[in-house]
Amino acid sequence: MRKRADARWFFAVLAAAAVFVSGCSGPVDPDELPGVYRNDDGGQLELSADGTFSATRVTTRDGGDPVDFSGSWDYEDPGTSSDFVYLGVEDGGLGKIGGIQLYVDDQDTLYFQSDPDGSVTQELDRVG
Repeated sequence: MRKRADARWFFAVLAAAAVFVSGCSGPVDPDELPGVYRNDDGGQLELSADGTFSATRVTTRDGGDPVDFSGSWDYEDPGTSSDFVYLGVEDGGLGKIGGIQLYVDDQDTLYFQSDPDGSVTQELDRVG
């Protein structure tokens, strides 16, 4: 009887680990992030190799209108949560100077999510 309980426990832990690992994306190479990312709604984000970016028609928060802005970017890997690109906003339609987190799903997909418990606001895929 004890062996059967141990086997069930082992498989339960194994299944939970598989679910946890499947939710994690693969490693991201920050040197490969520069490029153009777009979505079907006309949003575009260009990350340049020199550390600058420009965003056109992107929606950074729920219920927000698409805006254009630009500035500098830096890849952050906090180790305890999702990797993200920190966008240092220097000019544009956000009405403020500051920063925004752009999350990294994988090497070819970036997304805005204003509320960590909410839905993705806008997803952008690498072009070409």
